[in-house]
Order: sequence, then C-alpha cells, then structure tokens
Amino acid sequence: MLNDKEQKALDKYCERYKIANRSRFIREALMRTILKRIENDQPTLFD
Repeated sequence: MLNDKEQKALDKYCERYKIANRSRFIREALMRTILKRIENDQPTLFD
C-alpha cells in the first residue's frame, strides 16, 4: 500500500514512461533492490 504522495509519484512516473503493467514494474523494481542489497551484504574474502 502506498500513501497519497507515493501513489501520485508512481502514477506520474508510469504515465511519463508509458508503463502499462504497474504490478510488474513494482515487483521487478522491488526484487532488483532486494537482490542488490543481498549481494552487497554478503561477506567477501577480506571482511
């Protein structure tokens, strides 16, 4: 769920970039962020 300000921003973005499937866009953006954070949080050889 989004608050009013977030919903307006999403609506404006989708309209500007002609995104028809909002649920797919949100799901892909969310998963991209999650996977990037998981990748960055993993210990490296020198940690």
